[in-house]
Amino acid sequence: MKMKKGKTSVKLFRIPALVLGLALLAGCASAPAETIIVASPAPEQSAAAQTPAPTAEVPEESLSKAEELLRSMSLEEKLGQLFIIRPESLSTELTPQQAHDTTEYGVTEFTQDMAAQLEKYPAGGVAIFGKNISSPEQLKDFVSAMQQASSVPLLMGVDEEGGSVSRLANSPAFRTEEGYVLPQFKSMAEIGATGDTDAARTVGFTIGCYLAEYGFNLDFAPVADTNTNPDNVVIGDRAFGSDPELVSQMVAAELEGLHSAGVLGCIKHFPGHGDTVGDTHDGYVSIQKTWEELLSAELIPFIDNLDNTDMVMVAHISLPNVTDDGLPASLSGELIRDRLRGELGYDGVVITDSLAMGAIAREYSSADCAVMALDAGVDILLMPEDYAAAFEGVVQALEEGRLSLERIDESVRRVLELKDRLGLL
Repeated sequence: MKMKKGKTSVKLFRIPALVLGLALLAGCASAPAETIIVASPAPEQSAAAQTPAPTAEVPEESLSKAEELLRSMSLEEKLGQLFIIRPESLSTELTPQQAHDTTEYGVTEFTQDMAAQLEKYPAGGVAIFGKNISSPEQLKDFVSAMQQASSVPLLMGVDEEGGSVSRLANSPAFRTEEGYVLPQFKSMAEIGATGDTDAARTVGFTIGCYLAEYGFNLDFAPVADTNTNPDNVVIGDRAFGSDPELVSQMVAAELEGLHSAGVLGCIKHFPGHGDTVGDTHDGYVSIQKTWEELLSAELIPFIDNLDNTDMVMVAHISLPNVTDDGLPASLSGELIRDRLRGELGYDGVVITDSLAMGAIAREYSSADCAVMALDAGVDILLMPEDYAAAFEGVVQALEEGRLSLERIDESVRRVLELKDRLGLL
């Protein structure tokens, strides 16, 4: 459809739309004080790791930074790159259930205990939630401390979609008597209703700038779902709308905005969560559509943005009329390896939705779902319920031959190449 240009109806706290538009042209350095990027010092690299696995001979001068680092890594360091975890998963004082509680048991300080766990079970990234934020200064220090403790720079991620799912902007820690400190967007549905891609680009740039200020380099956004089912209880106004072509263009524009601010984007929730009734946070959810039906609607924003995004997040929805394995999409080789990578030709980073969600955690152990997802073609395992068990499960699968080192290296290489493109290496 033809996009309608015009003024956005978005109301930002303390940041006029005109100023944001000018800042978009000039970069974050010219943005208002609330959105200026504060560069974090690069974390110190650790000494040479344990004995690396043998690889084919390639002239040293032709090696990329990612390949060079991959060759120097121990098995444990490699496996760590396949996980993005909650900070609570590094605390030996918390049970897995406490770690994934949505409001309680929030860790806000990086301790020696956590540092020891990070050394034992290295991670490729950390995801921050509202319960990890007590003040702007604390957040910045917390993120910096984790970066400095990691031998390989971390992907620091957060769900900052704008609207109801905004861990920083909606946090009480970023609220004063005068109101919200960070820019507020009512919803992406409101942005989509403007028909103006510049509004979506402004969303991405604005969010990206304030995320970068606090040390984040990855936003689990934009939502690329098309809200095709009015009974949907998960997506709703988190989506740009019910027209897949409009959603596609808005997603592309928001990604441009994030990239302008130096932050990675992640389109979600493949193959589309917009025509579901249930909630995968609670348990089993399925879509009855065929692949052809999905190609004509829900898949359009994903397909159109495979070359624009930095990651594709796969949902835990099951597709009985698409796959024969009966597995959630996030664990299905038929969907990830055969459809997403094979048919659609995507060779970038694939990440699961949170593996602590009910649709997975109630049916599979942390070890089993981690191995199944990697076997299906996933690169990053997001927040397994029991991180240590998932990590050890992958180690055991390698020892037993259920996973190969070549398969692991394939995903680690993708993750390191992504970090290299971001300048982390």
